[in-house]
Amino acid sequence: MIDRRRIIGGNWKMNTTLPTAVDLAAAVSRQVGEDDTVETVLFPPFPNLDAVNQVIAGSTLQLGAQDLFWEDRGAYTGEVSPPMLLAVGCRWVLVGHSERRRLLGEGDDIVNKKLHAALRAGLLVTLAIGETREERRAGRTEPVLEEQLRGSLAGVTAEQMERIVIAYEPVWAIGTGDTATPDQARDAHACVRGVLREMFGPSVAGSTRIQYGGSVTAQNAAEILAEPGIDGALVGGASLKADEFAAIVRAAAQA
Repeated sequence: MIDRRRIIGGNWKMNTTLPTAVDLAAAVSRQVGEDDTVETVLFPPFPNLDAVNQVIAGSTLQLGAQDLFWEDRGAYTGEVSPPMLLAVGCRWVLVGHSERRRLLGEGDDIVNKKLHAALRAGLLVTLAIGETREERRAGRTEPVLEEQLRGSLAGVTAEQMERIVIAYEPVWAIGTGDTATPDQARDAHACVRGVLREMFGPSVAGSTRIQYGGSVTAQNAAEILAEPGIDGALVGGASLKADEFAAIVRAAAQA
């Protein structure tokens, strides 16, 4: 069972080669690889997973994949299955990231299939949701978050929610340098927790961890993580710099 420790994820996206991934994992492990007060997950690209797993073995760092397919095997050229991820040491998988939703047309139905495949395989899941700038300006943040949650979590049981972390990532803040204000992040997280309460009851709503993602840096992490109901961060660009990522992990430990 997952406890409600702070959780920090580093999503390296398509930014590392094998040598740079190994070096980055080693540097992160040296700095925070003995800290178990914060749950820290690295999400390298697929070709780097096995090598990173070897580097972080014996540390407190955990390995996650950035995506998966919803079938275990078959004629699905270019896809990666849950058993493949388990075989290289993955404990976590990220589904629903806005870049996949926006660039590759993945809707809530696809995200839901991937999420169920991950759960069947025994993986832990980080489910990303978030609104665009246009949706926020139109006052549709809360309806969008509710729609994504209900669609992506369709058919999930209260017991399975113990293995899911929600990452609130406003699309307009990802890679832009813009960050949600603490008030905006707090309100969005409260909305997510309210939807979870309606879907699964107060116990699940109170125990589910919700991360914030969107231009998180060592400079703004402490302020964001001090907000009630924010249980961690899913970090993009800053996770590619070991010193900065380690500072974010330390900020989570002190929040």
